[in-house]
Amino acid sequence: MSDSPDVALSPIDEKRFGIRTARSPLVTFDTLPSIIDFCHQNQVIFLIARCPTTDLKAVHEMEKNGFNLMDTLVYYERNLLKKGVPEDPGETLVRLSTPDEDAAVQVVAEEALHGYFGHYHADPRLDPTLCDQAYVDWAVRSVASRQIADDVLVAEISGKIAGFATLRLNNANEGEGVLFAVAPWAQRRGIYNSFIIKGMEWCLSKGASSMVVSTQITNIAVQKVWVRLGFELNRAYYTFHKWFDTP
Repeated sequence: MSDSPDVALSPIDEKRFGIRTARSPLVTFDTLPSIIDFCHQNQVIFLIARCPTTDLKAVHEMEKNGFNLMDTLVYYERNLLKKGVPEDPGETLVRLSTPDEDAAVQVVAEEALHGYFGHYHADPRLDPTLCDQAYVDWAVRSVASRQIADDVLVAEISGKIAGFATLRLNNANEGEGVLFAVAPWAQRRGIYNSFIIKGMEWCLSKGASSMVVSTQITNIAVQKVWVRLGFELNRAYYTFHKWFDTP
């Protein structure tokens, strides 16, 4: 069975963890049987699946089929036209990255995202070191490839990269701030706040009328920043893992 919009093999996860892996970005009660069939037919061992928190019928069916909850992802949205983008009070230089800064971004990602508790780290069957590498690889590929991110912002202090923010345009009307990190030595300088404001400016420059951001529900600190800058809770998803090699 070939990949479909409902489920697809994940070569990058398979390469990282050494396990046949698939991803399903939007499970529903109706699509769940075909997703499970796909995994059986493709000898998938590990499935990463998300569903809206409002679809409790799908949640209950996934639980019956041995899916385990790993995290809750919350999305916030900011209308960029209804209210103007605030001035950035930060004093740190924030600019677009260049492709040759992937190594500097990698250093920041390794320092700032070590142990970041997303759905990978929540699964006791996955090697924590390899879980860390998943986010580092994501950051580096975002700088190197426009297929991963449309642009990447970096914060620079005394010629040294202190943080990064990856951005993409989801459609003509919506931009997204995807992955953010600030090096431990550069924190408490308002850099993350600057990234969100510069991200809003970037979205407007691309013609988007809104910006979305997301994080685990337990990540309270960044949600406070978003609310202060006018973002509102918009939607949420559960992330489940299913291991097909256990009863």
